[in-house]
Amino acid sequence: MKTIAQFSTRRPILVVILWLAAVVGLLATSEAIGTSFRDTFSLKGTDSQAAYDLLGERFPELAGSTDTIVWKVDEGTVADVASRDYMSGVLEEAAAVPHVAAITSPFGPAGAGQVSRDGTIAYAQVHWDQSGFAIPTASIEDLAGVVADANAHDGVTVALSGEGALRLAAPKVGIGELIGVGIAAVILFLAFGSLLATTVPLVGALVSLTGAIGSLGLFSHAGPLSTYSPVLAALLGLGIGIDYALLITNRHRLGLKSGRGVSESIVAATTTSGRAVVFAGATVFIALAGMFVPQIAFLTGLAAAAAVTVAFSVAVSISLIPALLRLYGVRVLSRRERRALEAGAYANGNGVRVGRVAAFVERHPAVTSLAALVAVAAIAVPTAALRLGHADQGNDPLGTTTRTGYDLLAEGFGPGVNGPLVVAVDTTDASSPTALTDLAGRIAIDPGVAATLGPIPNIAGDAAIIQIVPATSPQDQSTVDLVHRIRDTYVSAAEAEGLSAHVGGSVATFVDFAHEISASLPLFFAVVVGLSMLVLAAAFRSLVLPAVGAALNLFSAGAAFGVIVAVFQWGWGHSIIGIGEGGPIDPFVPVILFALLFGLSMDYQVFLVTRIAELWHSTRDNALAVRDGLAEVSRVIVAAAAIMVAVFGSFVTSEARVVKLLGLGLAAAVFIDAFVIRVTIMPAVMRLLGRRNWWMPRWLDRVLPRIPIDDPAPDEAVAPVGAPVRVT
Repeated sequence: MKTIAQFSTRRPILVVILWLAAVVGLLATSEAIGTSFRDTFSLKGTDSQAAYDLLGERFPELAGSTDTIVWKVDEGTVADVASRDYMSGVLEEAAAVPHVAAITSPFGPAGAGQVSRDGTIAYAQVHWDQSGFAIPTASIEDLAGVVADANAHDGVTVALSGEGALRLAAPKVGIGELIGVGIAAVILFLAFGSLLATTVPLVGALVSLTGAIGSLGLFSHAGPLSTYSPVLAALLGLGIGIDYALLITNRHRLGLKSGRGVSESIVAATTTSGRAVVFAGATVFIALAGMFVPQIAFLTGLAAAAAVTVAFSVAVSISLIPALLRLYGVRVLSRRERRALEAGAYANGNGVRVGRVAAFVERHPAVTSLAALVAVAAIAVPTAALRLGHADQGNDPLGTTTRTGYDLLAEGFGPGVNGPLVVAVDTTDASSPTALTDLAGRIAIDPGVAATLGPIPNIAGDAAIIQIVPATSPQDQSTVDLVHRIRDTYVSAAEAEGLSAHVGGSVATFVDFAHEISASLPLFFAVVVGLSMLVLAAAFRSLVLPAVGAALNLFSAGAAFGVIVAVFQWGWGHSIIGIGEGGPIDPFVPVILFALLFGLSMDYQVFLVTRIAELWHSTRDNALAVRDGLAEVSRVIVAAAAIMVAVFGSFVTSEARVVKLLGLGLAAAVFIDAFVIRVTIMPAVMRLLGRRNWWMPRWLDRVLPRIPIDDPAPDEAVAPVGAPVRVT
């Protein structure tokens, strides 16, 4: 670490040029080659995947994806000559779009049932010749253009729903998200009082984010990276990129105030706080490693995207930031601070100024910790009602084509038409010629089924499909129960008659997705929590502090989940952030959210305990180390957390529900963790435990490697408490 810091301070211009060349080159190459972000929910060994495999093998004509064009007339019916002629022309234009294999029109014999009972709403099915992300984006855009032009016609409302529409609605970083960066800049200026110092973390975050986005664009060709990857990179890159640079910049400013020279202060700051940044990044990596446990391509792609972003943020913080600080010199201090430094005001200080929070925690540790824990536990109560499932397009913002299409289909044909199920049946070994029709008949009379179509045999006559329209919406628990009932009751009975049947469709896929993730959660939590505790134990030479930190992280995670359940599942304040009235939480969200917030919470744990450990090792006075360590670090943690809350919270303005959820969840978690747990509960608990904070069995101390996170070199040692350094 010292070598990197010395090189950056001796060759600052070279370091800046190298970083700019690297990120510009990555971004330009990515733009030239193009990106291939795609979402894949392939789940090997599940019933829904077996249904898709059977369809692809026995029904190649149905292997492509299907979109829906739905329209409603303001006057008359869709069968009126003028309306019919107009929409027939629109469907002809849609059929001419490249890669559209066929269109099932409501005006043809195959389209029976695609007109509502009152005749005002109809829909057409667009069949692609390819599936999922194999469809060129240009073709989907052409189809969306046809629908948009048709919607401009007076007297008719036209919308597009389906996989293609969802791809066009892929989350993007917009103006709303950039508001968080502006707020972060204001917080940095208030904290530093220097415009140049304010630009250091912002420039660092921008460079790391640009490099990460360029790299992800290239990596998207090597494996399945989700369409959410760039937004996740922006979410993390802006948040931790600013925070990591803030920590080093703040430590450098303190070094200048203590009388160090510019280069000496930068090297000391990078060697101490830079080491903490590297370690904090490692804890985030460990948390992200847990996302590989379920072995689901969608999650591993997101974990890889997040890991790349964290790697760039750490690398920029320990190399580019020292170079920028060297170029800025003492101007990272405000004019008032520079005048005070010249006058010797800091050199004649009276030691560390103990803040009100640190003083109160020291006087009332038991009351403080208990009251804060009760408050956090109360916020976490809704977590007990967490329901994993598929949040349908009824939660999309009003005015979007997917939401309009969903509402029109639900109005004309019932909510279940937005999430049809398909039963794929292999009839090769059927023991009775009526076995297939018996299966379809039993499903049709189920109280949860609104309508069925089929059985429809394939050309070879060795397979058939049964299309099912549930009576309830895709996200309704009753629809999930219907999937289980078909599998456990009707399909099981059909197997006794020689049929091999599997249930597919978007709802069935997410049912299997939720099951796979739920089954992997115990191992996921064990990997994330266990590895984090092990690494922290090696760093702090304590078994108590990692255990306390992990337990408190679970509290902050529970509180974050409580917030998202109340808002996104129960619908509290849904209109404020522009979502539907409430629906289940997408099954992959808890895994992503827990991994990220656990890693970020450990960051603050590292920042706080690192400084307390430095003071403990130099004084062997636990009470003094906790009090003065909190007094020094709490201001930095609060400023860093405020920046993260602003950045994460700004993502609530996104149009994508999942991005809103991640933004709000992470903002709530960071706020609670930093403002309540790290600066209140953790110091209070450490004050109560006393010297037991640093307990570790001798055998474990011998086995674990030593990570010098809080062990600066002698010439860079931090002045002990009582030395003439004033922290402002």
